[in-house]
Amino acid sequence: MRHGDDLVKTTRKIVAIGGGELGMLETVEIDKRIIELTGKTRPKALFIPTASGDAAGYVETFEACYGKEFGCQTRVLNLIQNPPTFEEMSALVLDSDLIYVGGGNTYRMMKIWRRLGLDSVLATAASRGIVLSGLSAGAICWFKYGHSDSRSFAGNTTWNYIRVSGLGFVNAVYCPHYHSEKREDAFLQMIAKRGGIGIACDNNAAIEIVGDYYRVLSSIPDAKAYKLFKHNGRVVVVELRQDSEYMPLANLLKRQ
Repeated sequence: MRHGDDLVKTTRKIVAIGGGELGMLETVEIDKRIIELTGKTRPKALFIPTASGDAAGYVETFEACYGKEFGCQTRVLNLIQNPPTFEEMSALVLDSDLIYVGGGNTYRMMKIWRRLGLDSVLATAASRGIVLSGLSAGAICWFKYGHSDSRSFAGNTTWNYIRVSGLGFVNAVYCPHYHSEKREDAFLQMIAKRGGIGIACDNNAAIEIVGDYYRVLSSIPDAKAYKLFKHNGRVVVVELRQDSEYMPLANLLKRQ
């Protein structure tokens, strides 16, 4: 186990939130930790709302919460209409202290990011210790794969969850909203069919990764996180313990 004070100086910092209403401050304790990880009192907080189609209301919610409520210097990276040049985008991202990615259509978001080269810029941000965070789609993106409802955005009444490729900063499959939206069975079936280490978070729960260590965060007592993996032909589901101390990330990513 490791204590937080020993880890703040390490490079990689990721907080992947399973869900919750940002505007209602449901994830406030997690949001405060995201800000704390920057080590600054008024950090530059960059919101990337690609998954929601750069929804103006979502931007206003982020500015109200991270700006007015939490005292950050907020800025926004819009990519849908009139996207900035690669140089402008890179400068904005790499001048930030924390990046928060909003929820929505993960598949569409990743497609846009790769086309514009944001994936490589975010890899540089990760290596520089800029805090990477987000909710739902904004949590999936940091992992190798994600359990995504992207097909639901096509307007069809019948659709299935799909496995979407993320940035691969964490070698696992991430599932948000675990105990809502009927995801438990669908995620179990995905791991059974495709394999890998599955990490699932309830709404108002998050996985915090700092360097080579991790811990579970939550803003309400009942919000939890889980690990799924195949063992002897069946999928095992393990509830991850919540502890103030960090545990080795390597243990989380093992099939045990």
